[in-house]
Amino acid sequence: MRIAVLGTGVVGRTIATKLVQLGHEVTMGSRSTDSEGLREWLGEAGEGTSGGTFADAAADAELVFNCTAGEASLDALAAAGEGNLAGKVLVDVANPLDFSRGMPPTLAVCNDDSLGERIQAAFPQARVVKALNTVNAQVMTDPGRLPGAHNVFVCGNDAEAKASVRELLQAFGWPRESIVDLGEIGAARGTEMYLPLWLRLMGALGTADFNIQVRVP
Repeated sequence: MRIAVLGTGVVGRTIATKLVQLGHEVTMGSRSTDSEGLREWLGEAGEGTSGGTFADAAADAELVFNCTAGEASLDALAAAGEGNLAGKVLVDVANPLDFSRGMPPTLAVCNDDSLGERIQAAFPQARVVKALNTVNAQVMTDPGRLPGAHNVFVCGNDAEAKASVRELLQAFGWPRESIVDLGEIGAARGTEMYLPLWLRLMGALGTADFNIQVRVP
């Protein structure tokens, strides 16, 4: 599959590398083709990869990952081009973290809205699926690094789009039974608002290598 990964940070590079390992044709998108992160990833990733602007990456992709910083995601996706996103599955991995007041960050969007919903509203022809935003980059692509069962969440308005994302998650190593579908895109409010607790857990545990398991009787 031709997949665009927008964002050259740790999350984008980790996901892009995993997708290449799985045999996908990956194009990484950045604001500038002079991006140091883009150049480094292209040097590491090898065959089956390319890079360019957000628009370059999204243009020929069949599926797009938004791995940009949450506060910049809407601008980055606008730069990718509404036409380049129309009809495509758009996996939103970003969180609306606001670092303007220092650490720990607050949420720029919460309670009665979410970044996932704002992206869907801004790009109504895209098929937005919120996923993977409740774990760190290493766990996203290698859930087996943690012992035992644990969960990842998806939500979105398009059932077929969510099915496509679930297939990718299973290829990443997430067992089918570990993937919890929370319903429509409004459920992104819950997964994004989990981040303040996630950050506190990271501080208390001294590591970002953890996740939660939902258990029912």
